[in-house]
Amino acid sequence: MSDRTAATAEIDSRLEGHRVELTGYCYRMLGSAFEAEDAVQDTLVRAWRSFDKFEGRSSLRSWLYRIATNVCLDMLNAGNKRARPVDLTGPTPLAQAALNPLPENTWLEPMPDGRILPSMDDPAEAAVARESVRLAFVAALQHLPPKQRAVLILREVLAWKASEVAELLDTSVASVNSALQRARATLSETDADSAAADAANPLDDEQRKLLERYVAAFEGYDMAALTALLHEDAVMTMPPFDLWLRGHDDITGFMLSIGAGCAGSRLVATEANGTPAFAHYKPNPDGPGFVPWAVQVIDISDGAITGMHCFLDTPRWFPLFGLPDHLEADAG
Repeated sequence: MSDRTAATAEIDSRLEGHRVELTGYCYRMLGSAFEAEDAVQDTLVRAWRSFDKFEGRSSLRSWLYRIATNVCLDMLNAGNKRARPVDLTGPTPLAQAALNPLPENTWLEPMPDGRILPSMDDPAEAAVARESVRLAFVAALQHLPPKQRAVLILREVLAWKASEVAELLDTSVASVNSALQRARATLSETDADSAAADAANPLDDEQRKLLERYVAAFEGYDMAALTALLHEDAVMTMPPFDLWLRGHDDITGFMLSIGAGCAGSRLVATEANGTPAFAHYKPNPDGPGFVPWAVQVIDISDGAITGMHCFLDTPRWFPLFGLPDHLEADAG
């Protein structure tokens, strides 16, 4: 291997070593799995092209975060703010339920844990990282102006010093502290349900048993058993549809009416947004086995399921999560 080839490989390795944490940062900023990955790729390409100008006055990590922040701020200048169905309308009574899709760029998107959560030795740091990619928290971040969003993530999630954030954003420490204060005030108003879900990674025995019962109830399409697992104010969302339901009666009523085609489904465990998740496969209408239907992201609180967030655009989600596009008839 030539010296030039070895140097190139070393640069590639150093840059690539930051991909997961940068993807997590860009995902929190943008609320989109695919935009986050595009932003990180753009960041690494810019870093590669400018690497000979990197003078080492800051760490490579800080330099990459500066580039990533600028990429995200440029992308956010378009003004798009991603949301969950619960952020746009009130719940729909079951009697009025209708499936109205909205454009893809409306929605906050799910993200596999492995793409955004780097390995951490400190359990407390790992817990903060998981909480900060939960759907509710990322949705709340979307209410912040872009620079406040960056300040809050860097200070509160990544534990940067105010002076480090000020240098990254080319501003003063006083400006950073003021932005952080305003961001905290906004989150206190908009993030009311973020603290409602219990930490669920790693799962404790009670949570594991709850999820096992959920799988059994869902696959058996046993609405009495499912009702017993759902909080009375549980929420079900189904992007790209703006419809969302609140309460176990409306959720199970929907599943027995408009959603009746899900009877006989199979669930395969995965992880998304720091919480338990399942790949949902419906019976194949054209033959044996099961075909993709949704990625379900599950919220748990006080021994009950409080959220079933079903992302239905499976041609996008199943490849992202590395999930098979078919299950055999004996799967389970």
